[in-house]
Amino acid sequence: MLAEKTEDSISLNVKELTFDDLPQGDVLIRVAYSSVNYKDGLACIPNGRIVKSYPFVPGIDLSGTVAESRDPRFREGDEVIVTGYELGVSHFGGFSEYARVPADWVVKLPQGLTLKEAMALGTAGFTAGLSIQRLEENGVIPERGPVIVTGATGGVGSTAVAMLAKNGYHVAASTGKASEHEYLRKLGAAEILSRDELTDTSRPLQKERWAAAVDPVGGKTLAYLLSSIKYGGSVAVSGLTGGAEFSTTVFPFILRGVNLLGIDSVYCPMDVRVRLWDRLAGELKPANLLDSIGYEITLDEIPAAVSAILKGEVRGRTIVRM
Repeated sequence: MLAEKTEDSISLNVKELTFDDLPQGDVLIRVAYSSVNYKDGLACIPNGRIVKSYPFVPGIDLSGTVAESRDPRFREGDEVIVTGYELGVSHFGGFSEYARVPADWVVKLPQGLTLKEAMALGTAGFTAGLSIQRLEENGVIPERGPVIVTGATGGVGSTAVAMLAKNGYHVAASTGKASEHEYLRKLGAAEILSRDELTDTSRPLQKERWAAAVDPVGGKTLAYLLSSIKYGGSVAVSGLTGGAEFSTTVFPFILRGVNLLGIDSVYCPMDVRVRLWDRLAGELKPANLLDSIGYEITLDEIPAAVSAILKGEVRGRTIVRM
């Protein structure tokens, strides 16, 4: 799937390239699956500010089988995952039958995950898992109280709800989509809140409600969460679908000891990345990953999928089958 830029628009078309068209790298991968993320949508619009040079192959995630390797860590036939780094941003990505990448970006598929399941998780699921891991490192456990997940029908939100519920947390899910309440309950949400309930910023400190929050939304929602987190709790923020800016005070931090945790899945250190993928194949793996969260499309259906994700019309995770 090649993105090509004209003066004021970007077209997406399936085209045939050669191996010589691929960027340099140590490992050539025959791609089995990719997935559609919000960043992929931004890569396909003129003002997305993600891709610097076109024509370009988007796709910030991929899973597949090693076809060739110049690095001794990987052999032909190894099943592998690549997410983050420059993939699909400044380096041709996963919307292609083959990808060539640096060996330092590659993770061997852990036991417990199939290649398809890995892309049902992808960057979104990895970000959700990293958010939960950082919350746990800062003292969050089920016994401390409910955890709220914002943007709960999106990729990060859906996987976070399912992971938290599986691990014994009382999960509150926030969404602006009244039609998706049943979906969220099936994922394990114990209570569901309207998105509008989380935008009151009239007071610097609200009633203490949540032990922690997984927030891919940002904006006014993040400001409200900080003001309503219980003493010693944490907010893991990973996105900006509700806006890049927010206004708050120091009171949640100096009077309640609240932690604001930034979550970056792109340049997450490899040792942390490998350990987290092992957890995503085990105790963090959603029980209903392919049945409820992930649905499959083909390469030809990507243009409609990236348009839908930019409009907030996608539920769960979109898996691309090569």
